[in-house]
Amino acid sequence: MISTRLAAYLEQRGVYYGWVVVGVTFLIMLATAGAMGASGVILEPLQREFGWSNADISIALAVRLMLFGLMGPFAAAFINRFGVRPVVIFAVTLIVLGILGTMMMSAVWHLLLFWGIIVGLGTGMTALVLGATVATRWFSQRRGLVMGMLTASNATGQLVFLPLLASVTERWGWRTGLGVVVVALLAALAVVFALMRDRPSDLGLPAFGERKVAKPPARESFAAMLRSPLAAFRDAAGTRVFWVLFVTFFVCGLSTNGLIQTHWITLCGDYGVPPVSAAGILATIGVFDFFGTLLSGWLSDRYDNRWLLFFYYGLRGLSLLYLPYTEFSVI
Repeated sequence: MISTRLAAYLEQRGVYYGWVVVGVTFLIMLATAGAMGASGVILEPLQREFGWSNADISIALAVRLMLFGLMGPFAAAFINRFGVRPVVIFAVTLIVLGILGTMMMSAVWHLLLFWGIIVGLGTGMTALVLGATVATRWFSQRRGLVMGMLTASNATGQLVFLPLLASVTERWGWRTGLGVVVVALLAALAVVFALMRDRPSDLGLPAFGERKVAKPPARESFAAMLRSPLAAFRDAAGTRVFWVLFVTFFVCGLSTNGLIQTHWITLCGDYGVPPVSAAGILATIGVFDFFGTLLSGWLSDRYDNRWLLFFYYGLRGLSLLYLPYTEFSVI
């Protein structure tokens, strides 16, 4: 395999193959971030072409977000049972099929099926749990750095895809814009086929920072795989910390994914801001999101995370409260 030869080549030059796996994972998460961000770009064109209401379209987008969140624990169980590479290949294939179905749809329930359910399942399986699994399996040291890099993939996806998708959609239509996402996903999928490996032991390597090659754990049964996320939720639901984090991240998702990423371009259009300019604003948010994610990782090692979250959510809330009282100009 290419990965075996490349790992041997890099080892001779003192480069750990885990960094290649991180790069492949970053590419996958970046491409899926482009798929998730595309919903904000196509919302207004769908209204114009099909005459669907904002509420009808938003239901399908909300289902995708719901499945994106609910799939996280099960994605971790699937990865433990079947491996990173097969799960990523299956997930990206689902996303591609969902987008292709969306490009051929003619009724609002098609949007719910293809974008809401199929794309939702696929993106949920390539969420942050994928990055956490790669960081944990391949790195004993520098996990924080790796997680910061992979977490920033969402912001980088906004920066790369949103202005491009808005420009392509404005010139050639929303189907062509989604076609760009499909091409990016297929390119990332080809890289996964060639370079992604499940564990360092697959290549006879230890985790970064370790000396010994760790044996992979025994795979659990399919029934145990399905029970493990439910058992983990049952145990966590009995703690106050879980519900505090649940509420805070619910608010985070409501304001970020629900309001900003999905409805921002349409909202800007109501105030006369062109789609490309609105996507540029989101890309600017992505730039600060990228550096803010890296800075937050550094701060979390030095300060109480509770106060950091208090500051982050407070600043976000004040910004959203102030926005309606501005002139809503691009500058």
